Amino acid sequence: MKTPDQKANQNTVRDLSLGGVLLNGLKCRCPQCLRGNMFKGFATIRDRCPVCGLGLDEHDIGDGPVVPMMLVIGTIVVSMALYVEFTYLPPVWVHVVLWVPFVMVLTAVVLKRVKSIVVQLQYRFRETDKKTLPGGQ
Repeated sequence: MKTPDQKANQNTVRDLSLGGVLLNGLKCRCPQCLRGNMFKGFATIRDRCPVCGLGLDEHDIGDGPVVPMMLVIGTIVVSMALYVEFTYLPPVWVHVVLWVPFVMVLTAVVLKRVKSIVVQLQYRFRETDKKTLPGGQ
């Protein structure tokens, strides 16, 4: 019979459904042990998981998180700015005061989680036991 620790070590992101992968990504947890924090500092991914030792430096996320963030945040901000513009007709400085800090805060909140989700998906669907070659091969 397996102990709870052995059962916990068997569950990785590869065993989870897509919803579970996304949920673990939102929690910013290690894709292998589902417990360790993936980040040191604000949005820097650790080289290794502090709990299980998984090498997280092999996951090349590049600009992957930026594109969906720009699309989602841009859609939200432009929609809200158009609503405010056509409803209240404020001067331009009001838009600057409202939307610049809003974009900064929203980006800070979303960036870490989107980076984590990209790492989770790479771990789930890509083999990282081999060293990554130049060009992503």
